[in-house]
Amino acid sequence: MRKKFVVFDFDGTVLDTNQLIINSWQYTFRKYHGYEHSEREILDTFGETLYDSMKEFFPGDTADMAIESYRDYQLKSWKEDISVFPGVEDLLETLKEREHSLLLVTSRLKPTTMEYLEYFGLRDYFDVVITSNDTKAHKPDPEPLLTALDKAGGRPENSIMLGDTRFDIGCANNAGAESVLVQWSHPVDETKLKAPEFTPDYRLSRPEDLMALV
Repeated sequence: MRKKFVVFDFDGTVLDTNQLIINSWQYTFRKYHGYEHSEREILDTFGETLYDSMKEFFPGDTADMAIESYRDYQLKSWKEDISVFPGVEDLLETLKEREHSLLLVTSRLKPTTMEYLEYFGLRDYFDVVITSNDTKAHKPDPEPLLTALDKAGGRPENSIMLGDTRFDIGCANNAGAESVLVQWSHPVDETKLKAPEFTPDYRLSRPEDLMALV
């Protein structure tokens, strides 16, 4: 079946925000722990809501303060540290020309999601944008994807979702859509993908390779 609905994660899939996220975490770690953590620890948080990640590292009330520091850093630094992944905008353009419906499902908050989309001129590609502000449950729960599809008039069986983390894969698999792990972003810990919930249907190294699947 042709995949009419193509669903994208945002951070690490459409936008290369990896360095911004790493720098934001390290700034916060230095402020509250007095030292930096390993990059692997930070990469393992990718795809999760910030609050869920922060409470693992900063217990109690410290999590709220840490989140504020993290966001303050990003507010001042994001334009220097993010870019659109090569080939992604061409992919979005091709998909729209071929009349696919493009949806965005992210664990990022709505204000920065919309600001980044507008800044890079990407907002008009997406028919629906679902952020962490729009659902009670978050990836890997299927609710964010199902909410996006409901708004777009789509169904999981004619949808495919791309993402760079196990949370994206789990969201797609749990919703009954096809899942794609993108490999143009950052190294993935393969041990995190062994459970059936997190096993992708496909892996892609280049954005343009998606066209063979849809």
